[in-house]
Amino acid sequence: MASFFDRLKVLIHEIHERLFWQVSGILVLLNLGCADASSRPSLLTADMPLHLEDHLDAATVEGSEVSADLFQPVEWHFDEPQPGWKATPPEPLPAPRPATVSQTEDALRITLGPSTLIPNGELVVGGVYVDVPEWDHRAWAHAVVRTRSSGPGNIELAFNVWDPERLPDEESADLWEMNGEGFSLLAGNGTVQTHQLLLRPRHPWEGLIQQFGVNIWADDPIDVEILSITVVPQAALYADRSGITTVRLGDRIQSAIWGHAPGRLEYRISVPEGPRLDLAFGLFREDQPVTFRVDVAPSGGASEALLEEILTDPSSWIQHTLDLSAYAGQQVTIGLEMEADSAGAVGFWGAPTLSGSRTSGKPNVIFYVIDAAGADWMSLYGYNLRTTPFLERLAGEAVVFENAYSNATSTPLSTPSYMTSLLYSAIDRFRSYYDKIPDGVTTMAQHFGTGGYQTGVFVSNPFAATAVGLERGVDLVRVIDPPVPAVSSEYLHRAFWDWREAYPGTPFWAHFQTTDVHGPLLPTAPFSGLFITPERRADYDEWLTMDSEDRAAAGITGEQIVLARSALYSEGMAHQDHHLERFVARLKAEGRWENTILVIASDHGVTAGTGIAVPGHPRDAPHIHPFATHVPLMFVWPGRIVGGRRIRAPVSMIDVLPTLLDLTGLPQPELRQGHSLAPLLLGQVTEAEWETHPLFVDVLVTDQISGELVGNIEVIDGRWGAALCLRPDDPEAEVRGAGTGDGLTDCTETVRERLLVYDLWDDPLLERPINEERPDLVDRYTKLLETQVEVNAVIRELISGRGQSVVLRPEDLEILRSLGYIN
Repeated sequence: MASFFDRLKVLIHEIHERLFWQVSGILVLLNLGCADASSRPSLLTADMPLHLEDHLDAATVEGSEVSADLFQPVEWHFDEPQPGWKATPPEPLPAPRPATVSQTEDALRITLGPSTLIPNGELVVGGVYVDVPEWDHRAWAHAVVRTRSSGPGNIELAFNVWDPERLPDEESADLWEMNGEGFSLLAGNGTVQTHQLLLRPRHPWEGLIQQFGVNIWADDPIDVEILSITVVPQAALYADRSGITTVRLGDRIQSAIWGHAPGRLEYRISVPEGPRLDLAFGLFREDQPVTFRVDVAPSGGASEALLEEILTDPSSWIQHTLDLSAYAGQQVTIGLEMEADSAGAVGFWGAPTLSGSRTSGKPNVIFYVIDAAGADWMSLYGYNLRTTPFLERLAGEAVVFENAYSNATSTPLSTPSYMTSLLYSAIDRFRSYYDKIPDGVTTMAQHFGTGGYQTGVFVSNPFAATAVGLERGVDLVRVIDPPVPAVSSEYLHRAFWDWREAYPGTPFWAHFQTTDVHGPLLPTAPFSGLFITPERRADYDEWLTMDSEDRAAAGITGEQIVLARSALYSEGMAHQDHHLERFVARLKAEGRWENTILVIASDHGVTAGTGIAVPGHPRDAPHIHPFATHVPLMFVWPGRIVGGRRIRAPVSMIDVLPTLLDLTGLPQPELRQGHSLAPLLLGQVTEAEWETHPLFVDVLVTDQISGELVGNIEVIDGRWGAALCLRPDDPEAEVRGAGTGDGLTDCTETVRERLLVYDLWDDPLLERPINEERPDLVDRYTKLLETQVEVNAVIRELISGRGQSVVLRPEDLEILRSLGYIN
């Protein structure tokens, strides 16, 4: 395997040289085999915070036998009639008719036609359901639904058919009392699809599930055949004696060790100076209380009990700190034990972490992402309103990148990209907003966690964490829903300081993703009114209630609406800036500032999530438009990075991960497409000596009909920018991709040339393609972007095969041959 990857790396470099440009940077493709667990020492040391969950293979496991009456999956196979399943009744006042439900040879067919059109005339909706014996949704993990469909559409889980006794307000009553979190896309090509849908309500809910079903919606009439449904209980996730998982209890999500009572874990540890053990207890089922115990035994000595507690409430974590100073400098055995009256009861040890007073010399890292923050709306970058006065002052201590770009224009695509240093279509094919990144990709949190860092994630946008699978391997995740998005920074900062109190070991890595400037734009005092008068704000609120014809009749222009939105957006930016100032002030007051790397950035520009548009600019503008992808990026590291510098060289958000790993001395990813900016930051090279690289924006999604990638892949390459539109070969073909119609796949919605080239120096707003003047650039960037698509496809294959022999399909081998990667 290693020789193949070595050769592949060399050949990638060779084809880069032959094409006279680099395709998304040098890929490091080494050491993809699994590590030999037997090589790890059984005696653990804690020079850096020791995450016990990362060393389960070094623990001794006693007992923890699986219960014989573990909940079993519930299954329905529709190759034979299932009379309990029936069409969902229509909504009240007014309502479409129910879907037509019929039995085929191997499936339950749901037919949505004109009679199921909802009143606004845009969607056909309907579903099927079955009565169930009052399920507690917390006891169930997910449902696996196998389908075929005649056209593209969407499928989601839903619970409890509308009942006027439960929902007396008929005007607000919905078809279902509660929909599931997330949905999946139905391919319209008649193939069998398998959908895994979380059995979790979309919003907080304490009720019991009395009816369980699936809901379908589509733009056009559709037949959907349900072949089978399997509902998997949470208990099935704990069918082994012990393991590592990520557990949500209440509003905290923690990395945890799970086991069965009675059971015991023992770790042999060399205890550092100033030691403490921080951990949380968690319970799986309310009807199965568990007694948790922690004890410690010096080498050759008797065991001493440190803590015993009975847990009866599964709704929250119980946090504890244990002082181990009496054992400093000794080799001890730490025991984590569970007992219960119900044999096999499941309990959780949340992020058990041993830390000491000694320091490793590693800096703390805070990666602070302001969701939907466009650089062009910051006074730090020359905006004419003082939206970021603090960041302007902080720039005196920082390196500010003038030309940083996101790699996508929406959070579900961009965040996985910069958290892995891979373009999204190299990670996976985007099918729906709730796609999870594959296990074969290592995230920024995992890199720092395995490097000994405490890890915490604090976000107010689920697409920056749990909705896309970025919670795995993180000590603590807080996804907080503030009263309004515009005050998110206050709540997230508070959660961060709570975490530092509960887990004070250093070094730590923290990821913030705030929504202070994300829509809906609802700035609060004292920042509301800063850039827009109360009168104009009232006008704007009224405009939102009017349709386009009424606005036109009243003489209200699109520019007026955009200017009002921009003012509200700017007020949110000022709120964010103020609370960043307070956050940094506390870091300084607590003595953490001098040994902390702070990175301030954004996931994309202002277009997504804000409602702001550029007056007079076409809706299908390329994504490399500065309003869409020009983002802030600044690095601060007191005493190590010389501040007060601004760098004009173009850089990419996928450069952040390799840069931080470089600065902290941690190993680089095995697969990466970004470049470390550390030489620039540390002054090892000048900007004049820096080798620039093409920057890619990857907004490719999976077409529901053809299964092909559609949308845009674009590049910024010095003076030139280019946007390649991928769509089915048939120019008349209908295209349905996740995100079609909301700015993710604009090129599929209008007739336009396949590739557009722009002069970014003379035309920074991308208003005049130069295809006719520079056919040579059309040819050059068509080849570059097509090559990038093919390389990303190969990386996807490597990711899916990590840890085992990689077997590429004949068509993949042909791509490598055509690119010169193999003979």
